[in-house]
Amino acid sequence: MNWYVYVALCHDGSLYTGMTTDLARREQEHNSSNILGAKSLRSKRPVHIVYHEAYNTQTEARKREAEIKGWKRKYKLKLIDKL
Repeated sequence: MNWYVYVALCHDGSLYTGMTTDLARREQEHNSSNILGAKSLRSKRPVHIVYHEAYNTQTEARKREAEIKGWKRKYKLKLIDKL
């Protein structure tokens, strides 16, 4: 099973970083579920995953997620622009 670290672009232009095993399901959860989606994103819908990276283990993904979350916005935008 692959683990994915993703960056989502919110309706208000903010960026959200997370991790999951299923990108399509997670995007759908963020956009429709008040139970499964991140509470902080409820008022920022719709949310679109605009970048992702795959990892073999949850530990690797968690480390990368923490790294990206620590970045300033301008560095996250540069990461997204690499696509």
